[in-house]
Amino acid sequence: MVITYTVIAAGPLDWSLVTGWIPVVLIVLGLAALAALLLSRRRRWWTRWAPAAVLLAVLVTLALRWAVDDWLQPFPDPLPADVVLWTGVAVLGGCLALFRIPLLRPRYWAGAALCGLLVVLLGASQINRHFDQYPTARSALNTWLTKTTKLSDATGTAGPTLAVPPGRTLSDVWRPPPDLPKDGTLSRSAVPGTTSGFRARDAYVYLPPAYRTTPRPLLPVIVLMAGQPGSPDDWINSGRLVDMMNTFAAAHRGLAPVVVVADPLGSQFANTLCMDSRLGNVQTYLATDVPDWIRAHLQVAAPRTSWVISGISFGGTCSLQLGVNAPQVYGVVNDISGQEAPTLGSRKKTIDKAFGGDAAAFARTNPLDVMARERFPDTRAAFIAGRSDSTYGPQQRKVYEAAVAAGMKAEWVELPGGHSWQVWRPGLERQLPWIARQTGMIP
Repeated sequence: MVITYTVIAAGPLDWSLVTGWIPVVLIVLGLAALAALLLSRRRRWWTRWAPAAVLLAVLVTLALRWAVDDWLQPFPDPLPADVVLWTGVAVLGGCLALFRIPLLRPRYWAGAALCGLLVVLLGASQINRHFDQYPTARSALNTWLTKTTKLSDATGTAGPTLAVPPGRTLSDVWRPPPDLPKDGTLSRSAVPGTTSGFRARDAYVYLPPAYRTTPRPLLPVIVLMAGQPGSPDDWINSGRLVDMMNTFAAAHRGLAPVVVVADPLGSQFANTLCMDSRLGNVQTYLATDVPDWIRAHLQVAAPRTSWVISGISFGGTCSLQLGVNAPQVYGVVNDISGQEAPTLGSRKKTIDKAFGGDAAAFARTNPLDVMARERFPDTRAAFIAGRSDSTYGPQQRKVYEAAVAAGMKAEWVELPGGHSWQVWRPGLERQLPWIARQTGMIP
């Protein structure tokens, strides 16, 4: 069964920012504003100030691209060409307004500034459409709009649990009570690196309606991660995790996995490689600290077959790393748009910075190297890629084939879109029935 995710446009905050009339209006207004800033009857504008504004915009855009791709390098891959282009358009709008305002009478200054702002909004809108980062204004404001519950209030006290006979699924024996809550809860909590020493940002915990019943069903667990750069907030805001899980729970009489959105980075632009290295003991954090914390604070299913590790991009790579390096913890892997290997840009740079040049230390935990020497017949995995993702798609296919060769019960899933939330949201949402079957929640 495939659950189709829909959003009811209840108001302006729910209007789409990536499809429909809003981006079209921004294109029309932005291009009109750009033309208004460019056009002038003054010869000096065309011979001096307009060329100067264009040159400055080109230099600023190239400087930004250099800073991101060659200096700061927050991403392992270069910025996409269309993102650079629309960044340049936004910068051009600002530069044209900057050069135009001093040449105008004061009563026209506000109009020129508004035109510059519209061009900036045009560029920002097109960049947002590329990544599908904020499909609605509500998703952009979700940090302030999403209601979170204190974890201890959501979990209540430990009580009797629902037994599932051998050979049966949880849904076979589950009988929802009349007072079953309509929606699940979202809580925010620190998950300390007790063993690893890793300092992670707060995690989010989603508990489905069935969790708040007695006897409590022992639900499967999804440990979920965002990409890099990123934070756990990304799954709440751009991923719309709560609506997604509530929709699934509503279709399954309140049953859904418990989801813990963990932080494998420590900060927005850090790249820890999700390994135990000079950059932090992140593998230990996710393989030991996070599961120990979950078991200590939540009543969930115990078998490794009920524990799922999943993530997007960097988080997808990380999920496979945990699947092959901690198979005793995670029996199910849902790798969404992952890379063929954890990287800081190149294998040599990665090994030098994270392992002091020790290639053998890197190979001990690099998924492709691990799968080349070990077999995983008891691990189930799904590898999801965007059909137009020319960078990560082929890498993901390579990893999938290696997983099959290593004996995993693996499946390949291709979705429309590129390396963006157009793929990442359905990469979890459309996999939820598969996850529920692999973890024994539904037949």
